[in-house]
Amino acid sequence: MNTVEDQHKSTAEQKIGATSEPLVRVKNATKRYPGTVALDSVDYEVYPGSVNVLIGENGAGKSTLMKLLAGAERPTEGEILVKGKSVYFHGVRDAEKSGIGIIFQELNLFPDMSIAENLFIGNEIRHAGTIDTRAQYRKAKQLLERVGLDIDPATRIGDLYVGQQQLVEIARMLSRDVDVLIMDEPTSALSLTEVEVLFGIIESLRQEGVAVIYISHRLEEIMRIGDHITVLRNGRIVGVDLVENIDISWIVRQMVGGEHKIFDYRPRQIGEPILRVKDLSLKRINGTLALDKVNFGVGRGEIIGIYGLMGSGRTELMEVLLGLHRSALGDIEFDGKPLAKAKPANRIKAGIALVPEDRQTAGMIQPMSVRDNMTLSSIGRCCSRFLGFRMIRGKVEKQQSQSMVSTLGIKVSNDTDYITTLSGGNMQKVIIGKALLTEPRVLLFDEPTRGVDVGAKADIYRAMNNIADQGVAIIYTTSELDEALAVSDRILVMASGQITADLPRDQVDRDIITQKASPSAARETAAAQQGARS
Repeated sequence: MNTVEDQHKSTAEQKIGATSEPLVRVKNATKRYPGTVALDSVDYEVYPGSVNVLIGENGAGKSTLMKLLAGAERPTEGEILVKGKSVYFHGVRDAEKSGIGIIFQELNLFPDMSIAENLFIGNEIRHAGTIDTRAQYRKAKQLLERVGLDIDPATRIGDLYVGQQQLVEIARMLSRDVDVLIMDEPTSALSLTEVEVLFGIIESLRQEGVAVIYISHRLEEIMRIGDHITVLRNGRIVGVDLVENIDISWIVRQMVGGEHKIFDYRPRQIGEPILRVKDLSLKRINGTLALDKVNFGVGRGEIIGIYGLMGSGRTELMEVLLGLHRSALGDIEFDGKPLAKAKPANRIKAGIALVPEDRQTAGMIQPMSVRDNMTLSSIGRCCSRFLGFRMIRGKVEKQQSQSMVSTLGIKVSNDTDYITTLSGGNMQKVIIGKALLTEPRVLLFDEPTRGVDVGAKADIYRAMNNIADQGVAIIYTTSELDEALAVSDRILVMASGQITADLPRDQVDRDIITQKASPSAARETAAAQQGARS
């Protein structure tokens, strides 16, 4: 840090220190991995009864610092003090015994077990030496009510959508008695209603004296609920202050070391239609309609942003276009010809690729390297025949992988490193690179910047613009209005499985979009369609 930053930090710490004594202190913490220093001499303080915001670009060291506090990693140098006492955590259990709990950004649930079983796994309620399933069910119901979920605790986790699973993760940690609760991107998969419930929970924790460490890339959230803010850049703390003293532009400057333009819309030449859907419908397992007679088209080189709240049908639409739901009804026309109910592999071969919302489970294979993940969907292009067998040509695979690493600006010391060693934003870029290596003509992005920082967002938007300039049609979904406006030539609004608005960019009005995203707008659209048919 330079002298100005040191002086600013010192002044801010004096202000913050005057409010209360830190509950947790990290002193001179350094964490080294082979070939990189993730944290470099970090001093960090956490205050009770407040929301302690931690922010920085992907790869800045946030997750590493939180893993140290949660017991998932040990510092190479430095120490951690809880309530003034030096501690050494051998694992997450040790951290929980010291009152520190963490809700990881990437879900850590067992999909084939029930909600109640997930809530109490490793912390079961026992009676006479056996698990008291009735007591766990009753307690689970109370925890679900606290996070705003009206769901039977016996429900299988795999039957929930991502936002509901995120709330189950939050409920699980609320069942523990913690003094410090770390929340890593807790709202990235939540609807607006669910976000409000979470903020209510955070306020109640604050009133109880719990210290909340809050990590988010949604800057408006930080300004709304944060008390203290700490900014990391390249493994070092570059800014510390009270949230009431700063603004969003200050946060961005600290994160990237200067001014940074996030949104980068530029007009482009849109070609003839390449994909059309007509009366696309899909039923969920519970019988409700995920998609209800969806109609739209996209032209070559056009970018369409689909805005909708959680549960609007956005994700299901992306999945149906890739062929993941064989029960879907309606017609899809690709390049002027009907697209049969082909398997995803055949649709990828035809020129449709998807960057999924849940990158951990649907976008990558964790035990594999960056290179292996990158070339997985296009491995046939890296093969040659020898004596009747298909052999992977390692040199070609390496060239393709490293080309994408360079094109997308992926920060990795070597593309043979495990993909799990990357930050969230760089993982997302690998998944985008994997899709691009299939040479798509229609590229689908489901929440492309979920859980990534402002720098990675700008990189992804820039990549989308460059891809569209090459004539590739892009359809992307988002629950953030600003993101819907980022690079879109046209915006579709979805609610309750229906498209309630189709607006060219120059006709976009924020109030209209917000109104059209409501369930009532979907009912009006359905009534209008019914009237047109009759």
